[in-house]
This record gives sequence, structure tokens and C-alpha cells, in this order.
Amino acid sequence: MKPDAGAARIGLFGGTFNPIHLGHLRAAEEVREALGLAGIAFVPSNVPPHKRERDGDPIAPAAQRVAWVESAIAGHDAFRLDRVEVDRDGPSYLVDTLEAVRARDPGGPPPVFIVGEDAFAEMGEWRSPLRLFALADFAVMTRPPGRLDDLAERIPDVVRGDFDFEDRGRAARHRSAGTRIDLVAITALDISSSQIRRACREDRSIRWLVPESIRESIERSRCYAAAEPCRAAAEGMTR
Repeated sequence: MKPDAGAARIGLFGGTFNPIHLGHLRAAEEVREALGLAGIAFVPSNVPPHKRERDGDPIAPAAQRVAWVESAIAGHDAFRLDRVEVDRDGPSYLVDTLEAVRARDPGGPPPVFIVGEDAFAEMGEWRSPLRLFALADFAVMTRPPGRLDDLAERIPDVVRGDFDFEDRGRAARHRSAGTRIDLVAITALDISSSQIRRACREDRSIRWLVPESIRESIERSRCYAAAEPCRAAAEGMTR
């Protein structure tokens, strides 16, 4: 369902991107088409507040992850990089990001934040959830098996009373802010960043899991190899 919109809307795809992979890119493309978005801005986090680095499973430095995102989306006219979080010190809280994005264009339409259904269900525990849902529209990605068909099943309790549900639960509109939430069905691609990191640790191929433009850089960086320091972001990068 494409919501009514006068001005072109931009999607924000945030995440650690540790590393970015083909599943991220395909999901962004499908959300862009489903909602008629003018483009997608990829927003790599600086210090992800909801993820912690574990021994043997590191988070690559922000500069490295940004370089991979930038190379992965090069050549797609509707995709761009947004450094709003990596250029800000401290944890990358979404409410701060949305405030900054809205301040750039105070008279424009709200951005559309793209989020998976599991993360969406946890957003009641994120910083300032009431403010979050008033600052942006949300595209909640859902995929088989067990595809989510009703937002009421997973909307955080703290904001449930702020929304009226539409389209048999597949959409909702904020009663005062006018922002909305839409379910967007996407293709189920069984690719995850943790799978890629594990393959790197085990010295197995990551070909066809990540864009070929960054595969060699990820492997040469040794960011995900056990007990090895991460090499410079520029080393081994191909476009």
C-alpha cells in the first residue's frame, strides 16, 4: 500500500552494517519500490547502543563499515550514504538521528525509517519511543516464514494508543503527529552479517553473500578473522 504523499519521501536504512550484504541491498530496493520512495539513505551507526562487541566477534571500525557501504551502493542512483551517525560522537540513538534529519528540512515530509519486525517490536525500549514515532514514518519489513500480517501483534505497548490501525492492520496512522507505519513484505534471503563474520573467522568464502565490489576488501581487512587487528579501510578496496 503506497501512502498518500505530496512531496517525495526518502527512506532511512540504519544499522551497524557489520558488514553490509546483499540482503540489506535487496530489502532496501524492495521497500523503495513498495512505498514509492524517491531514494534510500544508508545510515551506518557509529556506536550501536543495542549491540555489544563480543570476544571473537568484533564490530568493525566505523570508518571501515562506512567505506564498505559507500562502495556497495555506488552506481545505484537512488541509494546514498548518510554520515549523520558516524559524524556524531557517542552512541547512535535513533531519536537523535531523526531529530537531525528533520532539522535539515523542517518543512518537508517525514523520512521513512526502515526496520525489521523484530527490532520494531523492541522499540518501546529504545530512547524516547513516544518521540520516535512522532518524528518519522516507519516501514516494517516482514518476510516468510510466519510473515507478520497485523501491526497490532508487534507494535510496542507504549505507543499502541497513539495509533489508529488501517488496511486490516497492515498500516497505522499516528493520531496527533500524522506519521504512519506500513508493513512491507520483502523477499526472504537467508543472509546475515553474523553468517558472513563467521565465514571469515573460519576462512570460508563469502562470495555471493556480499557485493563483489567489497568482497576482497572485507577478506583482506581481516576485521573478522580471529585474533587479528583490522587493517585500514582503504586497503584492498575495489569499486
